[in-house]
Amino acid sequence: MDTDEIHLRRLPGPHTDSEFHGVDFLPEDLNEAPEETGMRVNKKYSCLPAEEKGIHIINIRAIEDIGYDQHESTVLNSLSKNPDADCKYGLYFRDGKRKVDYILVYHYKRSSAGRTLARRVHHNDSSTRNIKQDQPLPGKAAQLEMGEGEPHVDCHEDDKRFRREEYEGNLVEAGLELEHDEDTKIHGVGFVKIHAPWNVLCREAEFLKLKMPTKKMYQINQTHGLLKKINTVIQKITEPIQPKVAEHKPQTMKRLSYPFSREKQHLFDLSDRDSFFDSKTRSTIVYEILKRTTCTKAKYSMGITSLLANGVYTAAYPLHDGDYEGENIEPNDRKLLCEEWASYGVFYKYQPIDLVRKYFGEKIGLYFAWLGVYTQMLIPASIVGIIVFLYGCATVDENIPSMEMCDERNNITMCPLCDRTCSYWKMSSACATARASHLFDNPATVFFSVFMALWAATFMEHWKRKQMRLNYRWDLTGFEEEEDHPRAEYEAKVLKKSLRKEHKHKETDKEKLTWKDRFPAYLTNFVGIIFMVGLTFAIVFGVIIYRISTAAALAISSTPSGRSSVRVTVTATAVIINLVVIIILDEVYGCIARWLTQIEVPKTDKNFEERLIFKAFLLKFVNAYTPIFYVAFFKGRFVGRPGDYVYIFHSFRMEECAPGGCLMELCIQLSIIMLGKQLIQNNLFEIGIPKMKKFIRYMKLKRRRSLDHEEHMKKKQRYEVDYNLEPFAGLTPEYMEMIIQFGFVTLFVASFPLAPLFALLNNIIEIRLDAKKFVTELRRPVAVRAKDIGIWYNILRGIGKLAVIINAFVISFTSDFIPRLVYLYMYSENGTMHGFVNHTLSSFNVSDFQAGTAPNDPMDLGYEVQICRYKDYREPPWSENKYDISKDFWAVLAARLAFVIVFQNLVMFMSEFVDWIIPDIPKDISQQIHKEKVLMVEVFMREEQGKQQMLETWKEKGKKKGENCNNHSPRLSRSHSGSLSSCRSYPLDV
Repeated sequence: MDTDEIHLRRLPGPHTDSEFHGVDFLPEDLNEAPEETGMRVNKKYSCLPAEEKGIHIINIRAIEDIGYDQHESTVLNSLSKNPDADCKYGLYFRDGKRKVDYILVYHYKRSSAGRTLARRVHHNDSSTRNIKQDQPLPGKAAQLEMGEGEPHVDCHEDDKRFRREEYEGNLVEAGLELEHDEDTKIHGVGFVKIHAPWNVLCREAEFLKLKMPTKKMYQINQTHGLLKKINTVIQKITEPIQPKVAEHKPQTMKRLSYPFSREKQHLFDLSDRDSFFDSKTRSTIVYEILKRTTCTKAKYSMGITSLLANGVYTAAYPLHDGDYEGENIEPNDRKLLCEEWASYGVFYKYQPIDLVRKYFGEKIGLYFAWLGVYTQMLIPASIVGIIVFLYGCATVDENIPSMEMCDERNNITMCPLCDRTCSYWKMSSACATARASHLFDNPATVFFSVFMALWAATFMEHWKRKQMRLNYRWDLTGFEEEEDHPRAEYEAKVLKKSLRKEHKHKETDKEKLTWKDRFPAYLTNFVGIIFMVGLTFAIVFGVIIYRISTAAALAISSTPSGRSSVRVTVTATAVIINLVVIIILDEVYGCIARWLTQIEVPKTDKNFEERLIFKAFLLKFVNAYTPIFYVAFFKGRFVGRPGDYVYIFHSFRMEECAPGGCLMELCIQLSIIMLGKQLIQNNLFEIGIPKMKKFIRYMKLKRRRSLDHEEHMKKKQRYEVDYNLEPFAGLTPEYMEMIIQFGFVTLFVASFPLAPLFALLNNIIEIRLDAKKFVTELRRPVAVRAKDIGIWYNILRGIGKLAVIINAFVISFTSDFIPRLVYLYMYSENGTMHGFVNHTLSSFNVSDFQAGTAPNDPMDLGYEVQICRYKDYREPPWSENKYDISKDFWAVLAARLAFVIVFQNLVMFMSEFVDWIIPDIPKDISQQIHKEKVLMVEVFMREEQGKQQMLETWKEKGKKKGENCNNHSPRLSRSHSGSLSSCRSYPLDV
């Protein structure tokens, strides 16, 4: 048949609508050979038997010539009286047998008249036919459709439609089975249901080297003697807090796993093929095919990621197993997870990690396993922190320095805290601050810092061992990550480069991006990150200016109560401002980090994720900790002295620490920022924002919903319900908030021993909050295999190392621990702390004030002040070198530096010792892995022996048959003719 003619071939005889069931209209590829211009028809598209199909081959050019506007690939479904019940409302194809493994979503344009007619036919027809069956076909109603004035689809939409048709045709060629549905409650949205048949699952499982359970079962090594009794007691004690799921029960037997092979199918337990590949594995396999399959129209090599990025499809996701709430719901893993994991009522129970992995995949399972281990490890840290805090409370009345500060008989007159408007003040007025500082600045703080450094090292080792146990249990011991598919943006960039090069040099070699191509992006990244860090420093500096100016303004207040609460008011308001800025900048920096990573155009998703994590962590780390670093290491260090203060903008004096030191203010800063971020950002935003988005989507759908009551009451299909859920955005935000919290717990724990307790309380809620979000609020993510938590482990180790250094400096320079030790062993007359406060104060003659800086009311205390005191180590005014730094300062500084060196090296050594003494792989797990290898070798050896014996048996039988045949004489009776023929046909050499 000439390809320029209109091809419209039908079966002979009268035609009815039933003839067109199972027809697949696909566009011809303009680059195909003429003999391939006919449309492909695949039996897998149809749910009808072959004898009920009408086959039509239609040339797409002819359709366009006659004006027929074809929508998405026409895939018609079988007639059934109750299709929604058979397909379990979208979990299966219309035949109720083939399971939906994946969903592709696209937008399409259709006239409102055609839509109303289709709905009327759909609801009034007793057969409940699919909407595609009611579309007019060419030659029957094309003119009517054109006469109704349906709006013409623009070129962009037409191009998207052609790309979809070509891509779906390629998916069919890859072995997948597709079914379309545009008759949904979401108008203008079409769904492509994808099913992977058994042969495709087997083929892809072999390609992906998926470890599957074999028929061979073996017993897991059990503990004996005392350890067995201890484990039995622990199991009985923890039984009430174990989740009621089958996967969490202790196993004594395990199936031997082996990478799936079609040649060795007899090794695997294939008694139930429907459950051999679970829904998680099926969706992973389909997703690999979707990424690998390309749409090559117009030199564009586009996989599913590129098609999503270009808007050809609007969404792609696997389905949830079913509903999780309501009456008469069939049991499914999602419902079980909701009851035993994603509920606040089970906060005291262990997580069903194996079930989480079974439903969401290894990567998400590892995140929740890590979060569970981290939360469990916070329990001993919280207990020790509470003990340290209680020790401070119990010894506050016995602390001699604070008692001296509170003793009004000492009559210590302090120098003004600001110029002119501030007057002299009594040290006893700072009694409350001094007593509160002792709660967090006491000898137990040093012990707690050492403990938390060792705790961090132990936590990392414990997680490595837990990770190895999970790898063994989840059959990931031999798993190696393969090279990922290139990202859509990378492919588009390479395409542009190759087209430019081909245009200039006529070369067609495969291109790749070099550092020269990425240099502008690298430069933008460097400048952008420096600018963001500078912006953070500028904001912190602005808050410092606010503190200084507000303190000066409040000091002018004439009321004594106003002057006495200046420090508390300024500190509280400044910390709240810092918290608000941190929360806002966190969101801004997250978006900026993603944009900076996108312009780099990383090749794979793994590279993209690692670069994004590094940038986001760097920016958020600086944003969260810069205000705390300022209070810990810079506030009060560059103040100067009375008569020679350091000024900002020639008018504002630098801030001073409180009389009890800056550690108390550091504690306030850390606690408010930590608790505020956890309550507002981690919990309130995670609950509120998804709820708000869900409400907005509901209101939009309500406005777009048809007035047709029957359609309104129709139950939604599973893929429609899941489409309205939030898309999964990755685990980076979940990890990031926990890593920042880990920094709060370890970096400045010397100033806030209760940080582990508040982190523990937050994480108990966080686990259930994240679980509820994954089960009820998000679309089901594609299961990703992973054997570790990736780059996050290195970040955790880095924070642990940094925590040792920072805590050493906090104890040495921020607290008064070292000055007290120096005084006790070098300057104390009676070996006690009596006289310590007086030793740390220097004297100043008020006659040495600079002009215009002396107090306006020098008689505010009721007497004339000649000498005032200030906290520093300087020579007195009656000395030859008055106001110079004294030798006591250098002695204390030397002791501080020595403490930093000793503390850091000692704790580092202890951490490395803990790392060395605890093996990364538990002994029983290494034994089990070795046992699996031995058993697998035995299985294959036995199989080879069986084959060899079978071959030898066949050879012996062949020889015997040959001997019998040779012994027969020519005069054999006719009854022996059968045996002779069998002799001739039996192979002698196998």
